Amino acid sequence: MYPVNGAVMMIQTGNSATDTAAAAVAASAFPGRAIVQIPLPSLDQGGGGIHCVTQQQPQS
Repeated sequence: MYPVNGAVMMIQTGNSATDTAAAAVAASAFPGRAIVQIPLPSLDQGGGGIHCVTQQQPQS
């Protein structure tokens, strides 16, 4: 999980039962924040976990 302003980002594995349960746990741990699940294949293409793909990019 990666807490950000007003939300918590977390992986989505594609198993709807476990993804729903994990989102519920995150929602109870972070009341008032949106729970945003990111599909795991999207993270693989980005080159790492949630923390890695949310890092700053140099201006080109």
